[in-house]
Amino acid sequence: MEDYAASSDDEYRYSDPEDSVDAFDNDDNDYQLVSSKGPSTQVITKESLLGAQKEDLRKVMDMLSVREQHARTLLIFHRWDVEKLFAVYVDRGKHFLFSEAGVTVDEHRDSNSSAAPLTIMCEICIEDVPSDETTKMDCGHCFCNGCWTEHFIVKINEGQSKRIRCMAHKCYSICDEAVVITLLSKKHPDMAEKYERFLLESYIEDNKRVKWCPSAPHCGNAIRVEDDELFEVECSCGLQFCFSCLSEAHSPCSCLMWELWAKKCRDESETVNWITVHTKPCPKCHKPVEKNGGCNLVSCICGQAFCWLCGGATGREHTLSSIAAHSCGRYEEQEKTAERAKRDLYRYMHYHNRYKAHTDSFKLESKLKETIQKKIAVSEEKHSTLRDYSWVNNGLSRLFRSRRVLSYSYAFAFYMFGDELFKEEMTEAQREIKQNLFEDQQQQLEANVEKLSKILEERFQTFKYDKVMEIRMQIINLTTIIDKLCQKMYECIENDLLGSLHIGVHNIAPYKSKGIDKASELSVHNIAL
Repeated sequence: MEDYAASSDDEYRYSDPEDSVDAFDNDDNDYQLVSSKGPSTQVITKESLLGAQKEDLRKVMDMLSVREQHARTLLIFHRWDVEKLFAVYVDRGKHFLFSEAGVTVDEHRDSNSSAAPLTIMCEICIEDVPSDETTKMDCGHCFCNGCWTEHFIVKINEGQSKRIRCMAHKCYSICDEAVVITLLSKKHPDMAEKYERFLLESYIEDNKRVKWCPSAPHCGNAIRVEDDELFEVECSCGLQFCFSCLSEAHSPCSCLMWELWAKKCRDESETVNWITVHTKPCPKCHKPVEKNGGCNLVSCICGQAFCWLCGGATGREHTLSSIAAHSCGRYEEQEKTAERAKRDLYRYMHYHNRYKAHTDSFKLESKLKETIQKKIAVSEEKHSTLRDYSWVNNGLSRLFRSRRVLSYSYAFAFYMFGDELFKEEMTEAQREIKQNLFEDQQQQLEANVEKLSKILEERFQTFKYDKVMEIRMQIINLTTIIDKLCQKMYECIENDLLGSLHIGVHNIAPYKSKGIDKASELSVHNIAL
């Protein structure tokens, strides 16, 4: 193992997130490491959602000189991807951009109304209605307000409220949202409110850069990322999650690996495996029978006797070495299947036990936070010359972070070196080399994490000054070593393991030395409304 040393204390800022979905519990806002880098993720609250939407709308309105409803129609069509929208505008031109999205900018509704007839026949209900009870859209089509209103209600109930098309045959223009709201508000204010809410929430529902926080109960926040979707983030409610799949933060597992592992841990499939390994079906009633003695002649509760070795029905006459009129020395495929099931079960138990052990250790070590604060308070009174105890909190935060990495690393290894995902991607020799490389790094990390855990449990508040300084240097050095080892493990996974495969669906969120990024609050004061 490389000899890592720290020249000075790392300076970190802490907050402590709340429970993640299945594995780790996070409590109040005390110690979680966060990046000092500028905010690449932002929290959008109910109050700032409108401002966030206006920010993108303003960009399009200024660039294309269009009204707000047309800018929204364009953005909804392009899933709120402003850069993509502008790219289409540059490459294909304004006319293509508008027609593709169903935007009509010809203001037919604002034409001279003095020449309009007193009554107009609505082509939908085929009735003559007063002209002041009709509405003409930007595309030029005019129908009675009653037909328009019913059309809007049907489309909203069908879930098409964000892009309601004109009723005219083969007209693909999108109806003006201001007209929709005005007509609905007269007789159906609840539908108008629902329509406005759908338009507002489309900024989240249709935007690949914005997703709802998956907290339960829901905190009401959404998260916007500026960079890659493959990202782990902490919401202001304290929940840490993977932005790509919305599961709990699970690196170094890929999203698919974590989905399979979580399902495997929830399912009863392993119970089925246990039954396959430890029982055999009765040849008469087919119920599983467990052997509870050394004799290979077993009896089911239905009364049927059968041979444990081959599963065949037999009589009850037998000696210590044989069953009367029965011989089963030949190889049977079912024995091969049982052995394979047994091997797979033991392999799963190996990885799951270690995954669970680190998960449980994390939960127990979380109780150290309050204890350590009390130790620090006592030690500060005892050693007046030593006032800086940030090294203790830094070590504790590094312990929490590395426990998570270790726990998920066993789920990663289960699929990386098993037959379920990459059987055709590696030869047995290649698999063995890669597994040895990974497990060497995993064991180094595990050994140093256990050392750090043990030292942090020391009663340093009772020690003399020299002993406290010795523990201080041990924690600082271990904190640095563990950080480097985590970084090396991620590099190994990205470059030597996943990077060498032809399957591109297995990518992992990058390692963050200072912990998962905490999303900053989006300030509506910085947005031109």
